[in-house]
Amino acid sequence: MHEVKLSDEIITLSPLRLDDVEAHLAGEDELLVRWLNGCPGTREGVEAYFRHCREQWETTRPLRAFGIRLGADGVLAGTVDLRFEGEGLAPGQVNVAYGLYLLWRGRGLATRAVLLASQYAASEGGVEAVIQVEPENPASAAVARRAGFTPGEPTHGKDGTRFDWYIRDLHAAAQ
Repeated sequence: MHEVKLSDEIITLSPLRLDDVEAHLAGEDELLVRWLNGCPGTREGVEAYFRHCREQWETTRPLRAFGIRLGADGVLAGTVDLRFEGEGLAPGQVNVAYGLYLLWRGRGLATRAVLLASQYAASEGGVEAVIQVEPENPASAAVARRAGFTPGEPTHGKDGTRFDWYIRDLHAAAQ
């Protein structure tokens, strides 16, 4: 597999690796569990998920999971995932989900990661990026707005959870 690396000279996005498991577990906190994971991670569970992510890359499946990395050492600061297929997505829409570890929040890194991931999604044929945010998560909505996403129609998940949609035309992201 060709290793994908995207950088804006502040952060680098590259596929998650098994050697990221420890950093991910150390960085996981209550907010990541609530908004992204749904439950605290275990070593076995995170390893299995990272293997799944790698398989998705290797077989060109719909999930592209990136580590958000900083510095020459590539310190893992969080993750950003692209899903090129999924519940409620129209053809050409790509779901973007992101999370930063506590130490790295409030520095604009999530916005940078969303912008880089959007450029990648456009290069892979995505037409429109979608960020789904629960209304009780204003920090995530702020990232979407800073990255040039505009509010769309709210939706509800299978369990009835409301999601505010933020949408961005990926033709603009490709430029």
